[in-house]
Amino acid sequence: MTSAHRPDGPLSALGLTVIAATIVLDQATKTVAEAMLPLTEAIPLVPILSFYRIHNPGIAFSLLAGLGGFGLILLTLAISVVVIGFWSRATEGGRIAAIGYALILGGAFGNLVDRLLHGHVVDFLLLHFGLETLFVFNLADAALTVGPVLLLYTYVWPKREDTPATG
Repeated sequence: MTSAHRPDGPLSALGLTVIAATIVLDQATKTVAEAMLPLTEAIPLVPILSFYRIHNPGIAFSLLAGLGGFGLILLTLAISVVVIGFWSRATEGGRIAAIGYALILGGAFGNLVDRLLHGHVVDFLLLHFGLETLFVFNLADAALTVGPVLLLYTYVWPKREDTPATG
């Protein structure tokens, strides 16, 4: 399942492209959300997803909001350094791993831009079941979810062995 070759590194064309694309798409959608969506007013899209703009002072589920902006900026930078360290030392996983690492960094940097510019993160997608809210997120958060899933798939998912055909 996984590629045995070394993943493209953080400064590779693939790594930089995925990181940059994630940041640009995230910031573009947040800019549109800020300009077009009312604050804390749900606008249904599909039965489980609505537009719902909020300003999140913390991380997921507003956790760690008590750290304040500076603390969360430092935490983001520290985690980013750790991710870059793991990525730089990775010896297998190929393109899927590289994309996973890049999505994590792109998502972290996308939300970091918000913290630096606004002192909070702009979230605008509400996932819900009926009136039961699961969470409000943005594209950077989606990247921060998909990236680790790709890494789990690459490094943890049971590898299939090629078995000889029996006749």
